[in-house]
Amino acid sequence: MLKPLPLVLALALPLALAGAALSPQVATGSAAAAPASAATATPAFRPTVDQQGAARMVYGVLSDSRYAYAPKPLDDALSSAIFGRYLESLDGQKLFFMQSDIDAFQKNERRFDDAIKGQSLQPAFDLYTRYMLRVSERVAFARERLKGDFDFSGDEVWRYEREDAAWAKDSAELDVLWEKYVKNDWLRLKLAGRAPEEIRRTLDRRYAQMATRVNQLKPEDAFETFMNAYTESIDPHTGYMSPRSAENFNMSMRLSLEGIGAVLQSQDDYVVVRTLVPGGPAAKTGQLSVGDRIVAVAQGNGPMVDVMGWRIDDVVQLVRGAKGTTVRLDTIPAANGIDGEHRIVEIVRDRVKLEEQAARRQLIEADGKRIGVIRLPTFYADFEAKRRGDADARSATNDVAKLLAELKAEKVDGVVVDLRGNGGGSLTEAVELTGLFVDTGPVVQVREAGGRVSIESDDVAGVAWDGPLAVLVDRSSASASEIFAAAIQDYGRGLIIGETTFGKGTVQNLIDLDRFQNTREPRFGQLKLTVAQFFRIDGGTTQFNGVVPDLAFPVTLDASEFGESSYDNALPASRIQPAMHRTYGNFAPMLLPLAQRHEARIAKDVEFGWWREDVAEFRKEREEGTISLNEATRRTEREEAEAKRVARTAERKRLGLDDSLPNRADDGLQADERDVAEQVADEKAAENHIDPLLRESAHVLADALGLLAGNQRLATQVLPESRQATLWAD
Repeated sequence: MLKPLPLVLALALPLALAGAALSPQVATGSAAAAPASAATATPAFRPTVDQQGAARMVYGVLSDSRYAYAPKPLDDALSSAIFGRYLESLDGQKLFFMQSDIDAFQKNERRFDDAIKGQSLQPAFDLYTRYMLRVSERVAFARERLKGDFDFSGDEVWRYEREDAAWAKDSAELDVLWEKYVKNDWLRLKLAGRAPEEIRRTLDRRYAQMATRVNQLKPEDAFETFMNAYTESIDPHTGYMSPRSAENFNMSMRLSLEGIGAVLQSQDDYVVVRTLVPGGPAAKTGQLSVGDRIVAVAQGNGPMVDVMGWRIDDVVQLVRGAKGTTVRLDTIPAANGIDGEHRIVEIVRDRVKLEEQAARRQLIEADGKRIGVIRLPTFYADFEAKRRGDADARSATNDVAKLLAELKAEKVDGVVVDLRGNGGGSLTEAVELTGLFVDTGPVVQVREAGGRVSIESDDVAGVAWDGPLAVLVDRSSASASEIFAAAIQDYGRGLIIGETTFGKGTVQNLIDLDRFQNTREPRFGQLKLTVAQFFRIDGGTTQFNGVVPDLAFPVTLDASEFGESSYDNALPASRIQPAMHRTYGNFAPMLLPLAQRHEARIAKDVEFGWWREDVAEFRKEREEGTISLNEATRRTEREEAEAKRVARTAERKRLGLDDSLPNRADDGLQADERDVAEQVADEKAAENHIDPLLRESAHVLADALGLLAGNQRLATQVLPESRQATLWAD
């Protein structure tokens, strides 16, 4: 009998379906068999017996109401939905397929259900193969077109937002489309001051890499993409992970792996060292640096395997390995140039902690108050260590507790928890993190498929921080982030600041499909299955609606464009009975004066004003979805943008504002075409930068402290149980 694991996750937002081959970077950390070199012709993919078996197992779980929260019958109607989502995942911008392709595969629109249940998956693989062929054709057209010249004097526009466009009628219509695609790429580089021959070389390399990445795709990629078209037709957050994707996911959740401690990225035909994990094996050797190229890999004293032209995740599998084993890397140091002398680097693998996604802290001075900031990128946890009963198991809660202790020792006046961009993670961590700020009590209610409601509570007495608290959220704050923010709001424990959150109010379990076949080696992958819906302790839900902030910042993305409300098959919002809980405070009486102070301050805040201008411009451009291909028009736009950039730089200098962030004009390059060391430096600067929204959140919290300390009547209304304004949870 299929049985979901007891591990409950409030999982992060779904990733793009492009696959690992298109991913720009992967953290390295068991050796895999060498892949075949990139093919010169589009291969005809065939599904394996294991993939057909995995499809049947996924169907068995998703069609069973005992496990799936909102199961759907796998019938012709769902088959049509799968077909549409599959096309969208492959060619959502309608740049490759023609109407003839759609017509040719339309006959399978109502057959995918039978394919998943046990018939051949070949039609789905054939569509994937056709996609690869069309990409190769478009790349060939683009590279051939680079041999000619372009006229930028006309009134053409490039429509880059093409989700709602019609499929191209034929190859000639695609040629017209790609003529504009290439012209836009060329014009960007031309406006950046590059000469024609340099532009040709740059774009030819770019398009060649596009072909390489497509030729590196494997049947596993086709299967994972197709299965996700099926799972996401059930609901937006049900998903399938191949064995390799599941392995990477589990590493990301526990923030650790066994390997050398390096993050790699593809650049042209090379694998390049992007970052080194501080204290990791690679960093300790002192022989590997950011920007170094890896051209071959050997296990211990074994032979070197040439990895030039390999896809990134295949190289990563070779570099990763068990603690205590040795890997040798044939590298070209960045300082030596592409044709420079090679260096053999020998590294003993070890356990590596991935600190990049771990919680971190900052301090902000705001109106004479010291405000501590804790940035939490995800709700991570080392589940395996927890299962073993390891008291030191890595988790978001444990890390935040340590940071709070440090901030208390530094006598901060308040704390801002920054959850912007935090797409979720472990439900358990959301509950336990809430317990750092709220003494024992319910945190979230969970309704299962059968209707039974259970309450997830914090059972640990005491709090790690009982002082003033604010939570900063945006539209990308989802799932576990929303559980935490909603609980803090319902308890009246702190202020919620920012944008209305994503609106993901469902709970997923991870099901290891290998458990059903008793396999020792990973063969079938994992299913992320929606098994429940969570509700706030006040009886409401974050599903669809999100968490509405107490004090709102300007909206960056419309709800119809991004968030749960943008999905056509999202579960609706609903209510259940509230759970009995204590209320620490009621911030409603002070929201108006807080908003007044906020508006008065941001009216004078130059950087906040710039941010609002940029948001408005971004929304306008996104709505239009087009860009001119007239050189004179684009040059005028660029000159205006450059004048604005220079003026802002001068204003920053005049006002003594932080100018550590990169502030460069558009260079026309893609991320993997830029200098790696420079990119990493820019990212580090951004990581440490206190942006205007975070700074303003600190000021809002400082305002709240000032208002409560200076008005006893207001303090009594807001914090009826508190002995003083600085204690919000006594």
